[in-house]
This record gives sequence, C-alpha cells and structure tokens, in this order.
Amino acid sequence: MAVDYLVIVVYLAGMLAMGWWGMRRARSKSEFLVAGRRLGPAMYSGTMAAIVLGGASTIGGVGLGYQYGLSGAWMVFTIGLGLLALSVFFSARIARLKVYTVSEMLDLRYGGGRAGIISGLVMWAYTLMLAVTSTIAYATIFDVLFDINRTLAIVLGGSIVVAYSTLGGMWSITLTDMVQFVVKTIGVLLLLLPIAVVKAGGFAEMKAQLPTEYFDPLGIGGETIFTYVLIYTFGMLIGQDIWQRVFTARSDRTAKWGGTIAGTYCLAYALAGAVIGTAAKVLYPKLGSADDAFATIVKDELPMGVRGLVLAAALAAVMSTSSGALIACATVANNDIWSRLRGTGGNTPAGDRDEVKGNRAFILLMGLAVIGTAIAIDNVVEALTVAYNLLVGGLLVPILGGLVWKRGTVYGALASVVVGGVAVVVLMATHGILANEPVYYGLLASLAAYVVVSLATPATDAAVLAAWRERLAGRPAELASEPVPASQ
Repeated sequence: MAVDYLVIVVYLAGMLAMGWWGMRRARSKSEFLVAGRRLGPAMYSGTMAAIVLGGASTIGGVGLGYQYGLSGAWMVFTIGLGLLALSVFFSARIARLKVYTVSEMLDLRYGGGRAGIISGLVMWAYTLMLAVTSTIAYATIFDVLFDINRTLAIVLGGSIVVAYSTLGGMWSITLTDMVQFVVKTIGVLLLLLPIAVVKAGGFAEMKAQLPTEYFDPLGIGGETIFTYVLIYTFGMLIGQDIWQRVFTARSDRTAKWGGTIAGTYCLAYALAGAVIGTAAKVLYPKLGSADDAFATIVKDELPMGVRGLVLAAALAAVMSTSSGALIACATVANNDIWSRLRGTGGNTPAGDRDEVKGNRAFILLMGLAVIGTAIAIDNVVEALTVAYNLLVGGLLVPILGGLVWKRGTVYGALASVVVGGVAVVVLMATHGILANEPVYYGLLASLAAYVVVSLATPATDAAVLAAWRERLAGRPAELASEPVPASQ
C-alpha cells in the first residue's frame, strides 16, 4: 500500500498547492466567486462535469449497479440529462445575466428584492446539506486508505477542501476540479471499468451469473426513474452550485456547448458506474451493503499503484462536489442573506479587496459549519434527499417560471416558495424523508400557488420586465459594480 499512499499524498498536496496559486489570481469579487467569468470551453466542460459527478455519482452509482444492474445507471443518467437540458435551453440566458446567485436573478425578474431573502434561505439550506453529504463521504474513502475513524476522516478531508477553497475561491476550485476531472476519467473510466469487467469474466460470464433483470434497462422501476427525474434532472436546472459554474463561462456559447459536452460525459459515467457495480455483484455476491461495492472491488482487485489512482479518483469526485457546494453555500450566505440583513443587498460599497476578504471569511465559516454538521449526521441519503426535496419543491417553479412566463409576479413567486417548501416539509414528516410524495405533491402545490397568485395579483411592473429583457439579451454586458476583465 506504500505506493498507493504516495499517490494519495501527492494528490492532496497538489490540491493545496493549487489553492495557494489560485489565491494570487482571486483579487476581485468576480475573480473570487466566478473565476472572472472567463473560462473557455475545455476548462468549463471539465469543471462542470467534475462538480455534478461527486461521491454519490461514483460510490453511489457503483452501489446502485451492484443492487440493480445496468438500470442502476439511472440516477447519474438523470443528472446528465438535467445538465444537458440546462445547457441547451437555459445556460446562455443565465450566463448573460451576469449575476452571482439564483436569488439575484429572482430579484431582477420580479423586482423589489422580496423574493430574494426567502429563496436565499432555501438555497442556503440546500447547498449546506449538499456540502455536508459530500464531506461525509470522506469517511468511507479514508477508512479504506488509512483505516482511521469517521470523525478524523471527515476533519482531514473537509479541512483540505476548506483550505484551498478559502485561499483562492473559484479559481482554486476550478483548477482543482480540472485535475479531479482528469483523475476521475483515468481512474474510473479507463482503469476500473475494464479491469472490473475482465475480473468478472467478461459480459458473457456476467450475464450467465446474474438474473436477467440485472440487464433490463428499466429494472430499477418506472416510479424510481420518474422520481430521479424530478429530483436530479430538475435539481440540475436550478441549483446555486450549478448556476455559479454557468456564471464562470466566458460567453453564452461556451456555457451552452461546454455544458452539453459535460452532460454527455455524465451519461457515459453513469453507464460505467452501473457496469462496475454489476461486475462487483459477480465477484462479491453477498456484500453487507451495496455502497461497499466500490471500495471492495478497488481494494481487492486492483494492483498496487492503480489502486491508489482509483481511490484518488473517488476522492476527486467527493472533493469536486464538496468544494462547489461550499463556495455556493458561502456565496448565498454572504450575498443573499447577510448582505440583505445589513441592508446593503448583493453589492456593497466596499472595495474589491474587502469583497474578497468578506467572501473568504464566509467560506471559512461555512466550511467549519459543514465539517461540524457532517460529524453529527449519519444518514447521507436522507440528508441529500431533504436538500433536493426543498430545492425542487420550493424553487423550481418560481425560477423556471420567471424564465419562461412573463405573467409571473413577485407575489406568485413568494407564494410558490412558501407553499412548496411547507408542503415538502409536512409531507416528509408524515410520509417519511425517503418517500416520493413530498417532492410530487410539493411541486404540484408550488406550481398551483405560483399560477393562481400570479394571475390574482398585478402584473410585474413594465420597467422591471424591460430591464429584465435587457439583461437576458446581454445589455448591459456587466453589472455596474463589476468591470469587465481586460482580457475579455
């Protein structure tokens, strides 16, 4: 294992070094939060794929393949479909808005700032829980690597992510995500996938050893697939962690086509995880937990060195999602909640240096909160389900409604957030966190409230809608408080 340890240590040291390098570039709010809005297609595609394919997509995706066979790909597949839908239909308009948060978009669309604080609280809860679930995954990986206890594993992994994210903000996260994307591609797609299939005897032997439903594309069940679409596909359309990456694109064309490439990559990654899990079922038919499949096949079947690289790939998957969720959580906490409570809105009169210091402090503060919460919470699936149920049930309708329906009003948006959010919470309490009803009926309640209240209240002021259309068209090209970088 000495070589494997060396690979991991070098990888972690490289993450910290990139954080230090990113600190030298992040000298303004724009540079720190959205990498100066200057990422080209290659870097944008890699970082977008990295953030959406986290520990749940890697370790969880293999676990679903172990449990259900090829149809276990559906969870990650719906993530890819959501990213494709976002990129093709919405990303160009989102990029042209030149904002920092989803709540700022709601304020621009509906006017008055009244939708922003409530949506900010919901988005903050979502990004916090997303960061927490990613951080919990360190315990699994570091247990395999170093056989250390859960709390120490969370502190170790979480501290590295908090360190490089705090140092350089989005620039550090972008650089580390590109490395993580390459490591995941090599480790999972080019190494673990073919080795697992060969070790299992090839596809013919896998079919002979396993029940036929393991090779049924719909074997996981139609209702489960539909729930995945509601939670993950729609969740990709509206999450602050995803939108904040869209804001980094150099142009709306980069956002559209770069995101399309990343979404297509996700589809391939989904199938790879399911195949690896299916192979693990042949090799280890009686594992105690399906989520142990990834660690078991890596630990027992891969040669020294390769094992370290594949474990680094799993670590990369967790870190990319964790860092993206962390900066999103801190951005919402600072720009949408704290700034509004101080009465300064999203744009403070402070200089660039003070803006960076403030956002850096919030990343550190939220990072400590994430690590503490991760230590206290045991059930990753329930925490992630709560996050996505609140996001989709509370914010999907007012966000997409604002983009496609001009009759939507600020009162309709507020009603949609409150009614949908309350419905989700009540239904999770009565039917269980993992039940399908909370997101089904919460979404319907949110839609009904949005339409009814919007039609019953005065239309949005014409001046607000005119300013909104100008922003959607890319005019003005930037926020008044945000100068365009000289290189653009």
